[in-house]
Amino acid sequence: MTALQCMSFLGKDASEILVAGCQNVMYKIDVEKGVIVQQVPSQYEYMLMRLCRYICAATNTGAIIFLDIESLAVVREWQAYSSKVSDMDARTDYLVTCGWSARPYGGASFESFAKVFDLKKLEQRQPIPFHGGAAFVAVNPKLGSTIVLMSTHGQVQVVDVAHPNTSALHSPFLGNHMSHLVLAPSGQAWALADNGGVIQIWALDRSHLRYTEHAAPPEFADEDFAPPSIGIDSDLPLNTVGMPYYREKLLSAWSEDPIYEVGFPPPRVDPEVLKNLLPSAVGYRASNPKKTLRNQLDRLSIVGSNGMALNTPKFLSEKTHEADGEMDKGRRISDAEVFTNTNPTGSIKANVPPMYRLMEIKYSRYGVDDFDFGYYNKTQYSGLETHITNSYLNPLLQLFKYIPLFRNLALHHTASSCLAESCLLCELGFLFDMLEKAEGQKCHATNFLKAFSSLGEASKLQLTEETSPQSTLEVRIQAANRFLLKQIGMDYQRIAPGDGKLDQSLNPRVRSSAPAFSRVLKDSFERESNQRMWCDRCRRYQLVQSWETVSNVPPVLMINTGLNKQTDGRQLWSIPGWLPERIGICIDKGRVLCLEGEALRASQRTRPSRPLIVYDLVGLVADVNSGENQKSHMVSLINGMMAISSRQPQEEPQWHIFNDFLVRKIDKDEALRFATRWKTPTILAYQHQGGSNIIDDGWRDSLDTTCLFMNWSLNPYNVPQQNWPCVLDPATEQPGSGTHVPIDTEFVRLQQEEIEILATGDRQVIRPTREGLARVSVLRASGPHEGLPFIDDYISISEPVVDYVTKYSGVSAGDLDPTVSVRPLVPLKVAYKKLWLLLNLGCIFVGHGLIKDFRNIDIFVPKAQIVDTVTLFYNPARSKRNLSLRFLAWYLLKANIQSETHDSVEDALTALRLWRKYEEFRDAGVVEKMVDEIYTAGRKLNYKVPEKVGLGGGLSVPVPGRGRDTPDVDSGVSGPSTPVGKKTGGGSEDFESPLK
Repeated sequence: MTALQCMSFLGKDASEILVAGCQNVMYKIDVEKGVIVQQVPSQYEYMLMRLCRYICAATNTGAIIFLDIESLAVVREWQAYSSKVSDMDARTDYLVTCGWSARPYGGASFESFAKVFDLKKLEQRQPIPFHGGAAFVAVNPKLGSTIVLMSTHGQVQVVDVAHPNTSALHSPFLGNHMSHLVLAPSGQAWALADNGGVIQIWALDRSHLRYTEHAAPPEFADEDFAPPSIGIDSDLPLNTVGMPYYREKLLSAWSEDPIYEVGFPPPRVDPEVLKNLLPSAVGYRASNPKKTLRNQLDRLSIVGSNGMALNTPKFLSEKTHEADGEMDKGRRISDAEVFTNTNPTGSIKANVPPMYRLMEIKYSRYGVDDFDFGYYNKTQYSGLETHITNSYLNPLLQLFKYIPLFRNLALHHTASSCLAESCLLCELGFLFDMLEKAEGQKCHATNFLKAFSSLGEASKLQLTEETSPQSTLEVRIQAANRFLLKQIGMDYQRIAPGDGKLDQSLNPRVRSSAPAFSRVLKDSFERESNQRMWCDRCRRYQLVQSWETVSNVPPVLMINTGLNKQTDGRQLWSIPGWLPERIGICIDKGRVLCLEGEALRASQRTRPSRPLIVYDLVGLVADVNSGENQKSHMVSLINGMMAISSRQPQEEPQWHIFNDFLVRKIDKDEALRFATRWKTPTILAYQHQGGSNIIDDGWRDSLDTTCLFMNWSLNPYNVPQQNWPCVLDPATEQPGSGTHVPIDTEFVRLQQEEIEILATGDRQVIRPTREGLARVSVLRASGPHEGLPFIDDYISISEPVVDYVTKYSGVSAGDLDPTVSVRPLVPLKVAYKKLWLLLNLGCIFVGHGLIKDFRNIDIFVPKAQIVDTVTLFYNPARSKRNLSLRFLAWYLLKANIQSETHDSVEDALTALRLWRKYEEFRDAGVVEKMVDEIYTAGRKLNYKVPEKVGLGGGLSVPVPGRGRDTPDVDSGVSGPSTPVGKKTGGGSEDFESPLK
């Protein structure tokens, strides 16, 4: 590097600069890392640089070169002066320059014109005359079209670029030769320097002068007092002797960053070896117990100095094979004392506690259902799984759920007549209801994330993981917060136009540092901006300075924090108590007043009539960056006293951490203590003080059940009459609490299983198979139309289907295509809402293997509303095996089903008949005996139906509206005769089931 003259940042928030000078190469330097990133060849020698729409660089020959910010390629060349450029400045759309021009008699003198270049159109505009010779130029930072010109003799001219003929000229006597001109960032003051070392400051109004946009009072050094003399004797307390103050970090203050796991402890010696030791010539000897293979040892991990090791739980299938008396020796997360907490000096802590670390799901050959989620959650609040695309939104969804106002409006909207396929507010209502019914059991937000990913605007804004692989997680989730608040507000207005309840959420971006949180919040409300707007008087676009004013404040404040982008701002989070749990906001004549702490309490005491709205902190989303070993991720911290969906107020704060599927109770100090190195807030949620614990379940009494009593399809003209289901009669077939509804579903594969073969030859599942709902059938369980379906919907799937698994689903490729399908096709939202309505009406679902089906559908049904024939005919004492529907139907009903393919109507009807058969056995008191007989026959046949079905198997009757034979519940075909029960008192006849 030789003769470097100028430099410029490569963007407003960029960390790279471009350095150039009198040489044929430019350097792109990363100022944070202190390294040269790139060397860019150049054919010009640059003397000045300014950053605006382009990098405007002045050469030593009087030319202005416009460089592209990304590629650094030359976009335009403009020969402004015949000699050199003296000064230039650029703002918004204009570049203004002044310089020297060569004279015929030799030498050069200042031009009497300031040149103006339009950066938007890339063309030269009318120059500005300045007869004193323009030597210095500066553009007003607040008024981008207003410029200040100054000569070396101190003559100053203020002119508007849009009107160069109207200007204000000042000719003060400044004495010495002027050498520099600078305008303050606020635009209210000028600094003029001369060659005598004198700086003069000019201001428009000294009484309200501000140099920066957000001025802070200057900090002065503490006054140095002489230390008092202290006499040392036996009565002097040692704590009165002060400790020395060190200006640099001591060598003894080691951080935990350089501590790594570099090896393993020595292997343990088997107790049997120690018991059988015999002396030998050298040491001791013992026989090999041969419990492991040769050269095989137990893998041991090092527990760090803080004892915060997180053990991986065993798979559920492994636990079922353990002996009943054998307990899991691994420490569970709910019992580990390490989670009680950690280091009180959180701002300097390097290691992340286990409950904040990135949670990952391990897969066995049984898929995600074999993972022990209960190991990570012992509370009554459900977490969300992470193996789904765009699951980075989990913490934000949890925060939304535990805001009572948000929760109430979402569920009321879901219970309405909305059937829009991409309605995110409905999907939120479904999700919130599922989380409440689950009561701590595992859940996943598959349907919501599918609807979110299907929105084109979300992809355009790069909010999905597929479209924003390079953006940071903090930026993405803050943008998603703004988008979701806007989108669900539009969804709410679709059903309730004119109702602005949900559209009152705010998401201001806190973008500057200040000594108090309330001051930062106030500045974010009253932001200033420069915009180009149309002027009717001038008949052209002008640069206008605008201020944002607030007319009222909503009951919920959603705040995106932008302090993490600035080093000084990040340090504010490490100040204990800087984030207040309670704030007050008052709107007075368009001005915002924010109060906290003692100022808030004093205002409530002295001025109770002031229209002050008090907010309590509901929760927050925090960015956890655990260093090089783990990826950055988000967690949500919820204040249970204010937000947890409890009908009764809590006396003590009950903060909980939601780290995807890990949920744990923590204390308030841990929740509100932030470490700038790994834990910083990203989104804050404040709620009106009167909105806590207001849980409205009135939506249950206003469910819109219209879709249960009508047939609707995306392809109504393609569906023949016999393929439509027989809908319910609203006069005689109203589903309600206790109504039994047989159900069965079919699925297709949307993604194949991804596996990895380890070096040991073991098969490890990287990503499990992902399935999509393709068909759902719900039947009547009683009445004159018993056994007929009132829901038989095929689902329109927008994603590519990799396998229709027709043999097991009965669904072929054409069945899900709206253009050719003869089946009634509906969106997933419509089919899901029908099941959700039946669930909340209190219906009891009857089927086979419903737990897995409901999980794939992404709906949680309480056990009290499930009759599953898998569990009815299950005897763990005889076998761990679940009996298939086909085998049960063959043995008990003498019916041959699923011989070629599956049919959901046939399977649901078979499950209904099996349940009736179970009730028959139960009334006779022979359930255990019959189940033992089934398992005995199953072992003989390897639980498979013989190819030639005997004993009357295969009998069936056609069901109206179906294209295949389906056994009817009243077909007259019965299974094994039920043993006759004992006589009861009163001389009654022997019991016999009326269904036989």
